[in-house]
Amino acid sequence: MDFYTSYAAMNTRFDWNLVRSFLAALDHGSLLAAARALGAAQPTIGRHISELERQWGTVLFERTGRGLVPTEAALRVAQAARAMEGGAEAVSRQLAARDATEAGSVRISASQPIACFVMPPLLARMRLALPQVQVELVVSNAVSNLLRREADIALRMVQPQQQSLVARRIGRVALSACAHRDYLARRGTPSQPAELVQHALVAGDRDETVQEGFRAAGLPVAQEQLVLRTDDLIAQWQAVRAGIGIGFVADYLSRADPQVTRLLPGLKIPSLPLWLVVHREIRSNRRIRSVYEFLVRELPGAL
Repeated sequence: MDFYTSYAAMNTRFDWNLVRSFLAALDHGSLLAAARALGAAQPTIGRHISELERQWGTVLFERTGRGLVPTEAALRVAQAARAMEGGAEAVSRQLAARDATEAGSVRISASQPIACFVMPPLLARMRLALPQVQVELVVSNAVSNLLRREADIALRMVQPQQQSLVARRIGRVALSACAHRDYLARRGTPSQPAELVQHALVAGDRDETVQEGFRAAGLPVAQEQLVLRTDDLIAQWQAVRAGIGIGFVADYLSRADPQVTRLLPGLKIPSLPLWLVVHREIRSNRRIRSVYEFLVRELPGAL
């Protein structure tokens, strides 16, 4: 029995959430990851898949110690299920676009540093300007999927390529080499970029952007100079504030602590673009448009 025949055989009270859970499990490879992606409970995802298997009369996943392995039947119905998902999302966007009121929730996605340091004072001002709007702030370094309505508005460091998304470069995030005054009092202040490799450095772990930057400048960094490696940007910032070593952080962070000094003003570190992204259809929603326009006005100054 193919997907459409199975679907037609179901009663008219078919629950779309069953297919939604199936696709999440297919995409994420485990019940736990699917539950996190959908903001649901893991047992709920398991029940949804079991119910689909009962209704369709086939096994969709093999349960293994490493997670879920889709069966051939699951792979066969996946394309049709995604088409069904696309139709449901299109309906959702069109209904959202027709919402003429400013009252309600808007879901904004931003990376951890932006969400924790840039957004709070900005959202406090927005609360005064748009008191009828509630904000759902998705704090994630992953690229939120606006096509699937994981967010209404997203702040991204990369420009999306989908034609259905409207992206506006809202500003650039400047980066500087920084250190706490206590660290500089102990180790001295570098006067030229080549001296940085003689200092204790805070950098990424799996993300080796800092290390690659040094190599590109002909300044390979010895392993012992990387005294702290972490891909958590807030952890890097707190390490710099604690005086562990020199780090490379956004200027909006370094301005927040007068004890942290920006070093080597002549050092050219490429800035990072920040894009404000919204779905083309949802932009006509009055509530989302009001928040979008507020962010367009206020974000450049906050950066």
